[in-house]
Amino acid sequence: MDRKSVNSANIREIGYDSLSSTLEVVFMDGRVYQYFDVPGRVYDEFLQSLSAGQYFHREIRGVYRFSRV
Repeated sequence: MDRKSVNSANIREIGYDSLSSTLEVVFMDGRVYQYFDVPGRVYDEFLQSLSAGQYFHREIRGVYRFSRV
């Protein structure tokens, strides 16, 4: 999965697999999580948000199933 850097104090990179609708989030401390059944538009908005951390907490955390990698 290709990852891209984002503007955040807590999140280092995010990636997205459109075939499985899986979003991958890499935190600054090295933890990696995958979020499932995430629409492509959410990834696009996340990538372009002014604050990735705020977007994550508002639109992703607690909304989608996830697993720590």
